[in-house]
Amino acid sequence: MSFDKLGLSPELLKAVAKQGYTTPTPIQEQAIPHVLSGSDMLASAQTGTGKTASFTLPILHILSKNEIKGRRQPRALILTPTRELAAQVSNNLRSYAQFTKLRSTVIFGGVNQNPQVRALQQGQDIVIATPGRLLDLYNQRHLSLKSISMFVLDEADRMLDMGFLGDIKKIISLMPPQRQNLMFSATFSGEIKKLTKDILNQPVTVDVSPPNSTVESISQMGYRVDKSKKRDLLLKLINDQNWNQALVFCRTKHGANNLSERIEKEGITSVAIHGNKSQGARTKALADFKRNKVRILVATDIAARGLDIPLLPHVVNFDLPNISEDYVHRIGRTGRAGADGVAISFVSPDENNYLRGIERLIDFTLPLEEIEGFYTPRKPSKKAIARGEGKSGSKSTGSGKKPSRSGYKGKASSTTTSETNSKARKPKKRWY
Repeated sequence: MSFDKLGLSPELLKAVAKQGYTTPTPIQEQAIPHVLSGSDMLASAQTGTGKTASFTLPILHILSKNEIKGRRQPRALILTPTRELAAQVSNNLRSYAQFTKLRSTVIFGGVNQNPQVRALQQGQDIVIATPGRLLDLYNQRHLSLKSISMFVLDEADRMLDMGFLGDIKKIISLMPPQRQNLMFSATFSGEIKKLTKDILNQPVTVDVSPPNSTVESISQMGYRVDKSKKRDLLLKLINDQNWNQALVFCRTKHGANNLSERIEKEGITSVAIHGNKSQGARTKALADFKRNKVRILVATDIAARGLDIPLLPHVVNFDLPNISEDYVHRIGRTGRAGADGVAISFVSPDENNYLRGIERLIDFTLPLEEIEGFYTPRKPSKKAIARGEGKSGSKSTGSGKKPSRSGYKGKASSTTTSETNSKARKPKKRWY
């Protein structure tokens, strides 16, 4: 199917063609007709599948058919959890709206509010916002939501993870009850389903991917490594494999800063991005990374969503996330739009429980390798031996199970990256 079969206006088709798109992705093909028909919708799609266009294009089409005379009030509100995602949605929307007369603006914290206030005073048709700054400007009477006829809650699961439920309910109370609602979530958890009952009215459901699945073009593998040797292992991989660009996730802001500084000391350009950084610093860091001025971007989970980096080859989980769902969102920064990507996870002994949780979530046993000098095997406990783990001659794969191809999203390889001594047996073929 081509875009001109979806019922979009000539102006939007022209903008889509200018972006180089000819065929809609599955989420776009399924979602756009439902939005154009006026239905409420609950949608799920893997990251990097063109989700943003699936709601921005029909919103632009509908609003363009109903021009407003006089001072403009926002008629569509798109709510996102992070500044980066808000900026990304805003940039995409403006590209699609370039041949229309519609106006849009983006609102988020961490920057001076005055330019945002001036933009609202000029009149806007569409507002893309994070919850906190939106409520701040509303309370200051710079913004009215009484004319909202279309509402999008993007990355709803992340909204709940970040504690925005109270803000979401407050914002909903400020909008007219008669409106079209669209909710997008990477996962359909029990909390999300409960939230849909409060927001959506007889919604259609669009689910183009299995729950918590990872993109097929991403090769997933990992290394067992002592916690104290993670930085040395990362530097070895960067140098030995000549990585030109990699996004590395740490669990804490302090850890991200320290790791980035260590990488810089080795003569490799690196920058850290996290919640304590100003919005200007975060924007510059991401821009430098995209332009390849910086080879390694070290981030906390604030960057797990909303970062659209074309052809990003490597994502590294330096620290495994303690929330299993964040693993899916982290590695989704690579392998976008059908491109190949590699996701590597470092697993220290204290992270085994996190690993098991991730494996259960994605229904895939992560293949783990060991590089000599970076990992000291621990003696198995009596309980582990009773479960059949840690027996002489066995090789750990992360949870005591044999690697399963069920749910596997990577590619096959007949070689191993382990370094073994002369007494070790010949390594088996692994999938990664």
